[in-house]
Amino acid sequence: MFPIPVIETEYQGCRFRTRLEARWAVFFDLCGVRWEYEPEGFELPDGRPFLPEFLLHGVTFNHADRSEDNDLFVMVRRWVSPDEGKEIRAFAFPFGEEEENRAERMNPVLVVGAIPAGSNIDEVSEAVFDEAYAPAPNGVASFNFETVDGDYFGAMPGVGPDGSFQLFGADSGYICDMDRKATERAYRLARQLQFEYQVTGGRG
Repeated sequence: MFPIPVIETEYQGCRFRTRLEARWAVFFDLCGVRWEYEPEGFELPDGRPFLPEFLLHGVTFNHADRSEDNDLFVMVRRWVSPDEGKEIRAFAFPFGEEEENRAERMNPVLVVGAIPAGSNIDEVSEAVFDEAYAPAPNGVASFNFETVDGDYFGAMPGVGPDGSFQLFGADSGYICDMDRKATERAYRLARQLQFEYQVTGGRG
């Protein structure tokens, strides 16, 4: 069986390795967050190289102790292999996984897969959180706060009421702050965009 080749895709002057990465760039633009694509590589504690796909700036973590103006690394993976799971955890927890001052000693990194589908924002949210709590045999769950702040809790990217990009916790107490219309639009257009055309970021 031969692997299906990935399609390099150009968007906003960047050449992405896969179309899925380009779709996430579209999503980030529509959510109004500043992003960089593969801005720099890192070296893990054991010397292996590590290259996150995205670095986002000015992100609000709307979960537990609400935290604003954060940098967030994003890894785009349809499936996490055992080796990748170890690498992601080594990057997220470079000083070990002890509980004391855990969040302050981490590199926040969110793993995302395919753009979640749904005919409305409730179905999209359900798809996100189903994936967040699905079995993660390779040690890393997608759409989960564990590698962001150390808490194993669903994490949904979306737009806040002020237009800011936020990670919302998997609870109505957090999700109620979401701009549902803007967030649903961002997921829908990121899934549907034909890359022969460009989109303009922002809300509408």
